[in-house]
Amino acid sequence: MIPFSAAAENNKSPILEILKDAFAGSSRVLEIASGTGQHAVHFARNLPHLVWQPSDLPEHLSGLEQRIVETDLDNIEEPLELDVLDLPWPTPDREADDAFDAIYTSNSLHIVSWEGVEAFFEGVGETLAEGGTLAIYGAFKYGGAFTTPSNEAFDQSLRKKDPKSGLRDFEKVDALARAIGLTLLADHAMPANNQLLIYRRG
Repeated sequence: MIPFSAAAENNKSPILEILKDAFAGSSRVLEIASGTGQHAVHFARNLPHLVWQPSDLPEHLSGLEQRIVETDLDNIEEPLELDVLDLPWPTPDREADDAFDAIYTSNSLHIVSWEGVEAFFEGVGETLAEGGTLAIYGAFKYGGAFTTPSNEAFDQSLRKKDPKSGLRDFEKVDALARAIGLTLLADHAMPANNQLLIYRRG
């Protein structure tokens, strides 16, 4: 059975509406932590001008590959094995002709450790082409505070499973983004108390 995420199914359409504009000028997208592949397939199908490159840890690749094969889309690549901590990432150089001019990730920064968050931005810095766009979906704290009681409860549940995980402070994430030359274009409020951050390089 192909893995399925109810959350991914619920949020894929609202995210797509933002990405239609954010990725309008992009051509090759690297998705970090593609999970079940529901986002990859939905976005590739509805944004046919993009070549979508899914990626994830080895243990998630089988289900991801199954979903992609079933779709038979010609603008979605075979999933790439990628661990954010394993730098440099196995991707084209950002100056190359086939460089990624967009990077997307969903609900990943609160799963990995803070070391993983730092590695994520280091990888983005090495991979994203000049003028490229970074889109990050997930829940965040602002000014060190949770935006809702449900987000605080979610953070507690994450930390029970892994003390190194948890909702990240927007300000700290934004500082990492600025350190690699990214500028925040938009911070979209999304359903279920999530955000979609859109950054541009250069």
